[in-house]
Amino acid sequence: MKLFGTDGIRGHVGSFLTAPLALEVGISAGKILKERVELDRAINQTKSANVIAIGQDSRTSGDMLSSAISAGLTAAGWDVWHIGLCPTPAVAYLTANSPEIFGGVMISASHNPPEDNGIKFFGDNGAKLCGETQQAIEKLLESRLHADLVNSSTDWGKYHEKSHLISDYQESLQSSIATDLSGLKVVLDLAYGSATRVSLEVFRNLGAEVVCLHQEPDGDRINVNCGSTHLEPLRAAVKEHGADMGFAFDGDADRVLAVDSNGRVVDGDYILYLWGQELLENNQLPNSAIVTTVMANLGFERAWQKLGGNLVRTDVGDQYVHAEMVRSGAMLGGEQSGHVLCRHYAVSGDGLLAALHLAALAKQKAPLAELMDQSFHPYPQLLKNVRVEDRELRRNWQTCDALVQAITLAEQDLGDRGRILVRASGTEPLMRVMVEAETLDLAQHWTNSLTGLIEKQFVKA
Repeated sequence: MKLFGTDGIRGHVGSFLTAPLALEVGISAGKILKERVELDRAINQTKSANVIAIGQDSRTSGDMLSSAISAGLTAAGWDVWHIGLCPTPAVAYLTANSPEIFGGVMISASHNPPEDNGIKFFGDNGAKLCGETQQAIEKLLESRLHADLVNSSTDWGKYHEKSHLISDYQESLQSSIATDLSGLKVVLDLAYGSATRVSLEVFRNLGAEVVCLHQEPDGDRINVNCGSTHLEPLRAAVKEHGADMGFAFDGDADRVLAVDSNGRVVDGDYILYLWGQELLENNQLPNSAIVTTVMANLGFERAWQKLGGNLVRTDVGDQYVHAEMVRSGAMLGGEQSGHVLCRHYAVSGDGLLAALHLAALAKQKAPLAELMDQSFHPYPQLLKNVRVEDRELRRNWQTCDALVQAITLAEQDLGDRGRILVRASGTEPLMRVMVEAETLDLAQHWTNSLTGLIEKQFVKA
């Protein structure tokens, strides 16, 4: 049984993600975490907490799934503290910094549409569970689904509402920057999701003038034509209000994309470059390293290398970026999609934290539009998705000889003039094709060629 993708368990609610499944996931995860914590305490004397914190975004299925997960965790002997509506990084922060909380769960499908939802688990250090622990949960879950579900234990946990704990996370955000934001006009697109909690207050408390879009939590409209996957409303609002910049969050606010005063998109590559430049100047980047993924633009990489920096690439997924940062001691990393992690201030990717620091950088140095002018010119990069419903076809696409041969031909043609990346999405039923080249025509040619082949081989099969 394979449930965990690149960002937890995620899928369509009802046909895949159901209350009975969430209950069993809660029981299985609770039992595995109990085994791991007892072992860790015996060896490393880790914190003796017996609490799992649970947060959720605004999706209408969130209450159902959080209740089911809570029931499973309490059945496994864990106390549950329900934080309620909050950003994913709030759960990670509370898990890492509270001596009473051992682990965390976030109910969210991130940037996915309203009909999807997901389950993300965090360990006692605030990081997402490692692959080994995820596999152990899957193995136990599979055995339970084919066995008598009677639970003979009487060591039940308790459930508590703890929504007030969000203030601890809010205070950590505000104290992370040393300057106020007075004089800045900022537009925030809150995507009807998790960012609707604390984002407006944080920016206003720091002195910024704020215009908000999609600012009410609405599970039926979360991410719909708004947020980090639909930047048109933000770009229009920045120009309409004469704002200095705008920020768009995804459904659970663990990532952010920005727009400067000219309407240009400031993606994760630019955020990493600009923030990295500041940290590099202050000798706060070990080995001058930024950790990013295979999706990062070649223009970003070559510009960073000209500064004397070192760019380390991982597979797509913030958990892989985080793992490499921990392994190498790097302090800044993230993804082009807007997941940005700075270990000076946080234990996980945090869209709101990144937005605050980019705004502070613009206040201290120069307007964001000027910083963009001084940064780098990206290679034309095209990303096209092909919907492939068959999960096995997606996961085993490398066995398609025709596609593998076409990719090899394209790579030979591009040489050092570009890159190609074909992969199956870990969160959606999509095959993703990314082509990067010196010219747009060249990128378009190979994008169309490869996506057309995927449609022929996988969709029309």
